[in-house]
Amino acid sequence: MSSSILKKSAHVRYHLRCLTTILPTAYTSNDSQRMTLAFFTLCALDVLGALDAHTTVAERSAYADWIYRCQHPDGGFRGFTGADLGDNGRQTEGNRHWDPANIAATYFALVSLVILGDDLARVRGQECLAWLKRLQLRDGTFGEALSLGEEVQGGRDMRFCFCGAAIRWILRGEEEAEAAEEDDIDVDGMMRFFEASQTYEGGFANGPFHEAHAGWTSCAVGAMSLLRKLPTTPKDKMHKIGRGGNTWPFTESIDRLIGWLVSRQTSVLQEEDSPEPEGAVAIESTQPPSTDGEADQDGATPEDSTIEPSEDELRIAGITGRCNKAADTCYAFWAGGSLMMLGSLDLIDQDALSRYLLSETQHQIGGFGKLPGDPPGRPLSSSTP
Repeated sequence: MSSSILKKSAHVRYHLRCLTTILPTAYTSNDSQRMTLAFFTLCALDVLGALDAHTTVAERSAYADWIYRCQHPDGGFRGFTGADLGDNGRQTEGNRHWDPANIAATYFALVSLVILGDDLARVRGQECLAWLKRLQLRDGTFGEALSLGEEVQGGRDMRFCFCGAAIRWILRGEEEAEAAEEDDIDVDGMMRFFEASQTYEGGFANGPFHEAHAGWTSCAVGAMSLLRKLPTTPKDKMHKIGRGGNTWPFTESIDRLIGWLVSRQTSVLQEEDSPEPEGAVAIESTQPPSTDGEADQDGATPEDSTIEPSEDELRIAGITGRCNKAADTCYAFWAGGSLMMLGSLDLIDQDALSRYLLSETQHQIGGFGKLPGDPPGRPLSSSTP
């Protein structure tokens, strides 16, 4: 087991490389998601307390200018500048749908601007909120983008619900969001979708009748928190939906949710059917195979041959995203963040989780891998622990 110490300088160097140099070839397919990569890189440097120390005011201003270049005239932000046809006559009614704003990029753009210290004065706030309202579907969820004829593309995705709630909160603020109703999104509809998406286990799925998942759960809990619809304590009796007096009996739901999140902590760090690392040498047994139920020459049956975990291994516990899966780095954030919003983070073994992240998935060059032994993932994986 390696040292359980955060290698801060290595993480800073890793994310500065992602911010200031050409990304590796593997990132080429993510070119249209530059806003996403930018957000997670800036977020990691900000959490590490290194953004202001390692970038100049001029550089941060230039980053903000690039984000504003991705702003769509009809509201929202693009994922990158490559789809912008410009104002030189190349954009027509027939091709403008090739250049849509999308809800995820809009969330990442707004939060990145906040991280950079921008005052959001250049954001087309009213256009963005009107665009957001048009993205909402009848079931309360949100689509990803608008296509020809204002048709909503993509959607029914818990992640977009969180993005929608966050965009609303950033642009309206809590007080204005409480006062606004006529031009607001359908908050009650979104809450009904959350209620329908909570499984019998307690976690939230991506939609009704799907499997509970820590990522979807984090999005649902985060959205409810931003909408000011999350009970402040597990003992709150009823959950109010909107101004009409409708309620969601949330006491039992909250208890099941917290229990499900806590049960995601596991000492299983690798899938049972995980392939051997490349170059691994198989060690052949010197003992002849025994038949089922028969003891070998040492008197041990196959049932007795289970390898007991060491004391050190029992001191390490990651978090899994769903049932019957091994631990995965990013779920430390998704499940841990949900428990923090619910005021129940103290119910998991935080020391064991820290040891998992720092000794098992932290990489020597900076960043975190998805699983023990993996190279550092893209900025999304490396900034979420």
